Amino acid sequence: MAQITLYLDDELETRLRAAARAANLSQSRWVANLIAEKLNDEWPAAVAALAGVWADIPEAEALRASLGQDVARESL
Repeated sequence: MAQITLYLDDELETRLRAAARAANLSQSRWVANLIAEKLNDEWPAAVAALAGVWADIPEAEALRASLGQDVARESL
């Protein structure tokens, strides 16, 4: 497992300690969780499972067709 060194100003360190304490995690685990969250580029399984569930949602063109006509713009 890799180790890294972070340099934080006093205010940021205080906020990190408070956030980790509130989450009942070590500072290291809190930062590791944040990094993993930011680097995750996949949808959660619960969200991916929703794909295709709403088959009755109209296509964008059908939605736009019911909007009517725009009002003519004034000339400048």
